Amino acid sequence: MMRTRPLKVALLGCGVVGSEVARIMTTDAADLAARIGAPVELVGVAVRRAGRARAGVPEHLITTDAEALVNRGDIDVVIEVVGGIEPSKHLILSAFANGASVVSANKALLAKDGAELHAAAAAAGVDLYYEAAVAGAIPLLRPLRESLAGDKVNRVLGIVNGTTNFIMDKMDSTGAGYSEALEEATALGYAEADPTADVEGFDAAAKAAILAGIAFHTKVTAADVYREGITEVTAADIASAKEMGCVVKLLAICERAADGESVTARVHPAMLPLSHPLASVREAYNAVFVEAEAAGRLMFYGPGAGGAPTASAVLGDLVAVCRNKVNGTTGPGDSVYTQLPAKPMDQVITRYHVSLDVDDRAGVLAQVASVFAEHGVSIDTVRQQGRSVGSGDEVASVEGGGGRRAGDASLVVVTHRATDAALSATVDKLRALDSVRDVASIMRVEGE
Repeated sequence: MMRTRPLKVALLGCGVVGSEVARIMTTDAADLAARIGAPVELVGVAVRRAGRARAGVPEHLITTDAEALVNRGDIDVVIEVVGGIEPSKHLILSAFANGASVVSANKALLAKDGAELHAAAAAAGVDLYYEAAVAGAIPLLRPLRESLAGDKVNRVLGIVNGTTNFIMDKMDSTGAGYSEALEEATALGYAEADPTADVEGFDAAAKAAILAGIAFHTKVTAADVYREGITEVTAADIASAKEMGCVVKLLAICERAADGESVTARVHPAMLPLSHPLASVREAYNAVFVEAEAAGRLMFYGPGAGGAPTASAVLGDLVAVCRNKVNGTTGPGDSVYTQLPAKPMDQVITRYHVSLDVDDRAGVLAQVASVFAEHGVSIDTVRQQGRSVGSGDEVASVEGGGGRRAGDASLVVVTHRATDAALSATVDKLRALDSVRDVASIMRVEGE
């Protein structure tokens, strides 16, 4: 039996995503009604500026008064695709106060104030869904929240920003430098005119906070996430990764400590072995690799951005919350039942790839190795100018010079696992050596 009274929906924002949501709600109205068990009616679309035509949106639905729209009192669901912290937060809280459930794609707001919003939704007896906030069309948050509810997630490793993945992929496949790859991404519409949020890792950090909070059932905000962008990644880094059988990706990494007493969330470029499933993620695609105790390793892959993919996730949430409205229930919220602290980055343990410009003379390798040993950082391999240096010929190839003119040696050290603090102390000491001209680059090695 289908309920005859339509569920009334207000849409906040009518940009690329919002206009696609409005279009699908109109063209697929009958299918949506069949899936929900009741018709849905778009009753208002709030925009910042009126006066221009918006394809697929009747003019009489357009309003610039978002406050009045969410406070009508007869709205069942508010879809928020405006972005930013304010006025979005205020409008969402107003929607809750008026008994409306909310579907949002606002990663920045959820990463900052997600716990407060969930508490407000629970107090009002309504839903807050936001599948579109992390990985576009990829079904990810609901599997973490529901399908793995009986399991223990220990690690989430993901490529969650399509712009940076496109840039890294182009640098790897074509040999282009960062600036060239960014220029191509901008020309193709993958990068914004101001790409800072993407290339400096802010977008991925917000998504990492959301993922960590859901995966580990604890409060994690964007402020808890260590962040590095990709602007310092060079063609030399990409080439060095290839020599190791790796690719460079901007990764969001969320981990539960082995003792279960803390979590870490971080975003930074890392070298990833070609054997890892995430290494094959190309172009502007996203993928998230989840490691759980019972389920093992799971991977979620697909388009992580764009109007249609993001609208797909928004509409999936719309169907879910509307079904709950029809049935007089609410769905499972984010179960925050632990208070695990976020461990600082200096305590994180991983492997490192360190590239040094050194004097090409006897004794340099011994000095460098001594500094690593002094700080408890074990060396796995050493390479010079792209070729492996074995234990039997390290002195001959690095210290002996091999016929090169003085001052032109490049030394690459790959470590075993060590804390970030130990590696930082090692690098500081290396920079102080007279024989080390520059620590050219430092990159973490993940996925092994």
